Amino acid sequence: MKESEIRERVREYSRFPVRGKLRIVTDTTEFMTIREGDVLELGETYYLVRGEEVEGRFGLDGEPKFWVKKAVDLANGRSKVIKLEFHESFTMHLGVLRIMCYRSPPKEARILEKTASDPYFMQGFNVGDSKGNIVRIIDRVFGSRFYDFILDMTVDHETYFRQQFPDVFRNLVTCVEAVNRLHEMDELHGDIRNDHIIIERETGRYVWIDFDYTYEWYENRFGVDLFGLGNVLLLALGKGFHSVPDLSACGPAGMNVVSCLTGSDFSLFFKHRIINLQKLFPYIPDSLMHVLMHFSQGAEIFYETTDELLEDLRACEADVYR
Repeated sequence: MKESEIRERVREYSRFPVRGKLRIVTDTTEFMTIREGDVLELGETYYLVRGEEVEGRFGLDGEPKFWVKKAVDLANGRSKVIKLEFHESFTMHLGVLRIMCYRSPPKEARILEKTASDPYFMQGFNVGDSKGNIVRIIDRVFGSRFYDFILDMTVDHETYFRQQFPDVFRNLVTCVEAVNRLHEMDELHGDIRNDHIIIERETGRYVWIDFDYTYEWYENRFGVDLFGLGNVLLLALGKGFHSVPDLSACGPAGMNVVSCLTGSDFSLFFKHRIINLQKLFPYIPDSLMHVLMHFSQGAEIFYETTDELLEDLRACEADVYR
């Protein structure tokens, strides 16, 4: 594509002409220097950079992710998310365990190929830049984060549990089934979070995004994914997360519940979160609590596969849909 044609496409799809020199980037190694208005040349396609995506991780909300660019495909004007090669690692603490987690662009690229055409996963493809960096071109999923969807509900918990939760539960089972398909391919999601499920606006489908993290836990290959799913279920069943300070703020009634809590009533993944929700909401059936308590500090048996989790979730259906 000639520069004059690129300029015309930029004007057409952004409604603003290029001012000054057009900067075309083929080497994405120094992603911090790639700015809004630059054009990425990847393969034989050009993408106009429109800015950076922002972090949705709690405590970092709004922080720019400089390695993840908002972009427009200049071939057709479609919105894309472009993930550039970036490496980092950190140690996760799960009880007494220390688990190494790290970003792996090749792993995410591999999963994009394996889940192509599976509508429960974000879709995209991989391309190398001029220096061989692995760049992932992602179709944007338009919709709401699951976390926001749950917390934005204004009804009381019991009304939510009776009226909205059955549909949420049905969709979450499809999410777990999707992760199970991934595990059957011997792949990990690696970063299962409540903001990594997007509820697609047009279809209502729950779609998994962001697979670039992986981890090393040799004793339980799928364990971190499973604990992530447990945390998603905790948010859904509780219509949010609950902690001792939350209860204490509710006055005497809340303090009465606090006095009944023991260490085994809290999450192993996030130690301050109450996981025995039946002590807060007695109408929650035993079958659902049986699932959640596998993720508690007092658990003696943990899920090792998504098949096991799915079996127990399906056993809850009679209680959820009655």
